[in-house]
Amino acid sequence: MAKKDVTAVLKKIEGFSDEEKMQVMIESIKGMTVLSLSDLVKQLEETFGVSAAVPMMAGVLPGATGGEAQAEAQEEQTEFDVVLKEIGTEKIKVIKAVRELTSLGLKESKAVVDDAPSDVLKGVSKEDAAAAKAKLEEVGATAEVK
Repeated sequence: MAKKDVTAVLKKIEGFSDEEKMQVMIESIKGMTVLSLSDLVKQLEETFGVSAAVPMMAGVLPGATGGEAQAEAQEEQTEFDVVLKEIGTEKIKVIKAVRELTSLGLKESKAVVDDAPSDVLKGVSKEDAAAAKAKLEEVGATAEVK
């Protein structure tokens, strides 16, 4: 279409509302070929200095769509794990603390302490995790909440 024809069309829709202009554009786009649409996208990108490409999000989960990844990123963590990193110098006190925090017996608690770094609690609330970490650190161990 020649520049003169484009000017004439623009004058015809000059008084239209934005909604009406959008409808005219949509109807025009419906009749275009895929190749023409591709050219249109390129021209829009060049004219307005934008890109039609989907931006990559930091930390996108494998297999998640953009919407799912955003929802997961916005969700606050509700379950925490307490990890015994180092037992320190008071091994017996740490074993007792592990027994108090869990339902493990003496043998199992000793195994958890001996295998450090190891999980003491899994899937607990933030408050319970913080209390468990404090209890372990109180007896000289090093713990981490994940």
